[in-house]
Amino acid sequence: MAGYEYVSPEQLAGFDKYKYSAVDTNPLSLYVMHPFWNTIVKVFPTWLAPNLITFSGFLLVVFNFLLMAYFDPDFYASAPGHKHVPDWVWIVVGILNFVAYTLDGVDGKQARRTNSSTPLGELFDHGLDSWSCVYFVVTVYSIFGRGSTGVSVFVLYLLLWVVLFSFILSHWEKYNTGILFLPWGYDISQVTISFVYIVTAVVGVEAWYEPFLFNFLYRDLFTSMIIGCALCVTLPMSLLNFFRSYKNNTLKHNSIYEAVVPLFSPCLLFILSTAWILWSPSDILELHPRVFYFMVGTAFANSTCQLIVCQMSSTRCPTLNWLLVPLFLVVLVVNLGVASYVESILLYTLTTAFTLAHIHYGVRVVKQLSSHFQIYPFSLRKPNSD
Repeated sequence: MAGYEYVSPEQLAGFDKYKYSAVDTNPLSLYVMHPFWNTIVKVFPTWLAPNLITFSGFLLVVFNFLLMAYFDPDFYASAPGHKHVPDWVWIVVGILNFVAYTLDGVDGKQARRTNSSTPLGELFDHGLDSWSCVYFVVTVYSIFGRGSTGVSVFVLYLLLWVVLFSFILSHWEKYNTGILFLPWGYDISQVTISFVYIVTAVVGVEAWYEPFLFNFLYRDLFTSMIIGCALCVTLPMSLLNFFRSYKNNTLKHNSIYEAVVPLFSPCLLFILSTAWILWSPSDILELHPRVFYFMVGTAFANSTCQLIVCQMSSTRCPTLNWLLVPLFLVVLVVNLGVASYVESILLYTLTTAFTLAHIHYGVRVVKQLSSHFQIYPFSLRKPNSD
C-alpha cells in the first residue's frame, strides 16, 4: 500500500489537458474580500509556495478544532451550570479562523503572482477544503453546544450533512458542466462566524441563551441560517447552473445515471451513518459525538477528493468508495446488538482506519502529481534545478 498509485495513467493524461474554469458572483467576495486578498498577497515573499499557504490555513482550522476539543470535549461547556470556555480561547479561534479563511483566498493569487499555477495546487486546495468542512462545523458547534439552551447532537449531525452536501454540490456541478460555480455561503459563513467568535468572547455564551426575536432563540437562528442558505441559495443555484448547461447542450455526461454517480457514495455514507445512529444500542452519537462527526467528515472528504480528481481529469467518478465497506459491516454488527464498550471500540477503530486511509490517499496523490508535473509541492524550485 505504501507505493499504491491512486491516479491512473488516463487521469494523469487528463490533468495535462486541464484548464481552470470558475465563476464567482458573490458580492462579498467580489467587492470586499478579493480587494482585501489582493493587498494581503503582496506581503508574502515571492519564494513562498502557494501550497504551503494552503496547508498552513488548513492546519489553523485543525488547531481550532483541537483547541476547542480540549476546552469543550463533550459540547456541554456553553450550557448553563457548566464551566465555560475561557474568553481568550474564543478570541484565538476567531482570529485564526479568519486568518485561515484569508490564506485560503490568497493561495491562488500567490500562484498567479509567482507564475506557479498547476492542477495540483487546485486539487490540493479543494481537497483540504473538503476535509475542513467537518473541522469548521464541529468547532462552531461549541458556541451553542448541547443542553437546554443548545442544539442536540443529532440536529448538529443533520446540519453537518447540510454543509457537506452544499460543499459537494459545487464539485458535482463542475463534474457535469466543466465550470466551478463558487458558492455564496462559504464567504458569508466564514466572515460571520469569525465575527461571532469574537462577540462571544465579549458578551459571553450566556448572551446566546436569550431570544433573538420573540421566542425565536439564537440557536434557532443558527440552524435556520444553515438550512436556509442551503435550500434557498446553494441548491437552487446548483440546479439552475446544471439546467443552463443542459439547455446549452454543454453537459459532459449524457445520461442521468452518469450525471448523479458522484452523489452515490455521499448518499450511501449518509444512509449508513444515520442507520448506525438509529440502531445504536448505546446511543453512540450521544456517547461520542465529536468522534462520530469526524469519522463521517473524513469518509466524506475522501469521496469528495476522488470526485475532484475525476472532475479535473475528465474521467468517470467511481460508483462507490471502498471505505463504505467496513462502515457497512460495522453497521451490520451494531444492528445485531453489541456491548457499549464494543461499539465504542468499533467507532474509534473505524475512525482511525478512515483517517489513515485518507491521509495515505492524499499523500500518494500529491506525490504522483508532483512527479508527473516535475514540481515540489511545497517549494517553487524545480527538481531539475537542484
